[in-house]
Amino acid sequence: MPAKTKPPFRADQVGSLIRPDNVRKARKEFEAGKLPEAELIKIQQQEIPAIVKLQEDMGFRAVTDGEYNRGGWQRDFLVAFENVAMVPSKVPVRFHNNEGVVLQQPPSIAVTGKLARTKGIFVDDFKYLKTLTKALPKVTIPSPTIMHFRGGREAIDKVAYPTIESFYSDLARVYREEIADLAAAGCRYLQIDETNLAYLCDPALRDHAKNIGEDPDQLLATYAKLLNDTIADAPKLGMTVCVHLCRGNYAGAWVAEGGYEPVAKSLFQDMNFDGYFLEYDSDRAGGFEPLRHLPKGKNVVLGLITTKNGKLETKDVIKRRIEEAAKIVPLDQLCLSPQCGFASGIEGMAMTIEQEHAKLRLVTEVAQEVWGEA
Repeated sequence: MPAKTKPPFRADQVGSLIRPDNVRKARKEFEAGKLPEAELIKIQQQEIPAIVKLQEDMGFRAVTDGEYNRGGWQRDFLVAFENVAMVPSKVPVRFHNNEGVVLQQPPSIAVTGKLARTKGIFVDDFKYLKTLTKALPKVTIPSPTIMHFRGGREAIDKVAYPTIESFYSDLARVYREEIADLAAAGCRYLQIDETNLAYLCDPALRDHAKNIGEDPDQLLATYAKLLNDTIADAPKLGMTVCVHLCRGNYAGAWVAEGGYEPVAKSLFQDMNFDGYFLEYDSDRAGGFEPLRHLPKGKNVVLGLITTKNGKLETKDVIKRRIEEAAKIVPLDQLCLSPQCGFASGIEGMAMTIEQEHAKLRLVTEVAQEVWGEA
């Protein structure tokens, strides 16, 4: 089988990695007002070279900075836009784990005025990452749909945006501005971390969409257009863009359950992504049948190695699962990764750093044995 020349690669990973204790401590002190931002950045940048080298040494052809530069996978990016605020949520979120249901009330997003982007958000972080590696540096950003789904129309200022269409148009525009600056800095591999398409696979969360005044099927079409508008310039910028469908990730818990069938056809055929990172580490994701909608020329990255606990999967089990998927999608359109990131923020890890490294190593070893390349 010919080697892949463009991402996603046979062995890939979602992006976030468990922060070392000193990075977590520095972030907490910064957020408590006890550490200057310049000192926080210095501590983060001292630790990133080691995690980049680790990925390279394991055989990953694309590397991230582990998201060491973030307090959380979505918050740091979204609130960097003008007139975006974190607000107390009115709706509890039901996290599931192996013991049952845990109710949490993480903050929500409110758009308080016209959206604007006055400076690069992750551009400088990318530039630093690029200086550290000869592999392909990969950037991950949260999906624009997050600005809408939790609070719906009521969380978006009606004076600034008398129509929801004008909001979506502005939202895609400010994202395109960031993507253009990332591309100008040399970024060629971008990943959109998307929760709400996965949430629309869950009957309970489809009910949430109805509760905020949305029809779930129409919302899927709306989000498809928003995402396409967001990445519209990527092809001419020479950028490969993938999407990761996340079902929620905190301390081994998740939010959404249900197979991909409700969104699969639109996801694969209507949305202009090059690759799809799909969580397939347990029965909650359903079977591989929705992959039948995948067109030629696109890739699915099978998230078969869980980040929900530290128990290491066996190679034989992973290979059998890849064989099952290859009955529906040709093997040369498949890749392998962990199911999600290992650390959505500075807290909530489900394993040790040593267990994380073992799982990352398993990805590259299985990819080498199945496809002949990592």
